[in-house]
Amino acid sequence: MNNWWRGAVIYQVYPRSFKDTNGDGVGDLPGIVEGLDYIAALGVDAIWISPFFKSPMADFGYDIADYRDVDPLFGTLADFDALLAKAHGLGIKVMIDQVLSHCSDQHAWFQESRQSRDNPKADWYVWADPQEDGTPPNNWMSLFGGVAWRWEPRREQYYLHNFLGAQPDLNFHNPAVQQATLDNVQFWLDRGVDGMRLDAINFCFHDAQLRDNPPKPKDKRVGRGFSPDNPYAYQYHYYNNTRPEMLPFLEQLRALMDRYPDVAALGEISSEDSLATTAEYTGKTRLHMGYSFELLVDDFSAAYIRETVSRLETAMGDGWPCWAISNHDVPRAVSRWGGAGDDAFAAQLVAMVCSLRGSVCLYQGEELGLSEAEVPFELLQDPYGKTFWPNFKGRDGCRTPLPWRDADAGGFSSGQPWLPVPAEHRARNVAAQEADTDSVLQHVRRFLAWRRQYTALVEGEITFLPTDEPVLAFLREHDGQRLLVVFNLSAQSHAWTLPEGFAATALDGHGLSAATLDHRMLDLPARGSWFATLA
Repeated sequence: MNNWWRGAVIYQVYPRSFKDTNGDGVGDLPGIVEGLDYIAALGVDAIWISPFFKSPMADFGYDIADYRDVDPLFGTLADFDALLAKAHGLGIKVMIDQVLSHCSDQHAWFQESRQSRDNPKADWYVWADPQEDGTPPNNWMSLFGGVAWRWEPRREQYYLHNFLGAQPDLNFHNPAVQQATLDNVQFWLDRGVDGMRLDAINFCFHDAQLRDNPPKPKDKRVGRGFSPDNPYAYQYHYYNNTRPEMLPFLEQLRALMDRYPDVAALGEISSEDSLATTAEYTGKTRLHMGYSFELLVDDFSAAYIRETVSRLETAMGDGWPCWAISNHDVPRAVSRWGGAGDDAFAAQLVAMVCSLRGSVCLYQGEELGLSEAEVPFELLQDPYGKTFWPNFKGRDGCRTPLPWRDADAGGFSSGQPWLPVPAEHRARNVAAQEADTDSVLQHVRRFLAWRRQYTALVEGEITFLPTDEPVLAFLREHDGQRLLVVFNLSAQSHAWTLPEGFAATALDGHGLSAATLDHRMLDLPARGSWFATLA
């Protein structure tokens, strides 16, 4: 076993928006097959494919109606097998999204469970009686707005949904649910996938006593994707997720995965203290990797990055982190951090996150420097955005189709795309950037190829150096190889003095805006980067 996942660069494919081959305006599995050569040319190690399973698409695939089949919108199981075969032929590992905590209300399990209180699936979901006045059993709120309980007249009970009402939560306190879940995971492992990205993994278990969540002070009501008026932020979510019973289940999941050669589980974790939960959920007997939303926030500074990574490093033990600065749930990084349209910034961000200790998820379009798209309300698709408009515009702005060439719909589809392709994205299309040696795409390709040469950047330990804004500096060390990494995160030049005793030799070939060293004074241009070996 070579532990390919340690230090891996994982490219997230959002199937609806990657490439459409049949003209229906929605990307599909054959489109991913067509795009695999492009992905391989980036120099990534693996792909993570967001859900493509059968679904009514209330939450665009994160509401699964059949865990073991492909939705016709995306293709067939044969198409997935072809994708797997081509990816493996190109040396690319394939990870798939698994949504274990909840499913679609159209899933056969839920359709049976909701019928009565005494059917074989009666206890497969979180059902609870109303209070004396008919109101929900407790104060838990849904992340997507409103209370987390929906009435079912057949049973005269409420069911729990931490997300949409169409996404009922499974009852993981029931051993039969745990086993059925593991069986579904095994189905895809038997098919040959190399790993799982586990969506909202800390939401599987709830407090069996259904205790109320305590209120959160107004100054603490922050979190990823929260609209200012989202009542979800008004509580500490101690009882509706991140329960201690989750740890034995993670160990069962790991035991299953350890029966397969060299596969990996990556958990998405969003809790009251996501870094602490990530450390707790990863390790030799639990998940291989975990990632949280700490670098998917609006805060962008050298101090924030240093403090966030250092805190996780302190807590991590034998676990392994995975970092991301963009994904399908948050505004794109170049816009979120104020650098939209700045090619040097876009390339530097990829290099920065790929230089931290851990694995990395790059979101499709990040390699093109795509900014957050403005999607007008009348074209909005995301139910989250529709609920909280205009205070929060939802997630559609980061989900618009990948532009392949400067054409209608960006060459993504011959039909009307499910979300619009903005003009500024068409100008950053793949074909144009492949023809331009100074494009963000070419810089990312050069950097990822260069990174592979240095085991310290892939697997090494990390030690941060004290710096003032806007300089981020750290050491990466592995098996005698010592590298100094320095980034100027601002749009202005900056000087930084190397610590006493550092005998540094600059490295070239990384393709970024390079700094120059005069004695111990490092002159960093705007968005400048510096990599050096230390004696």
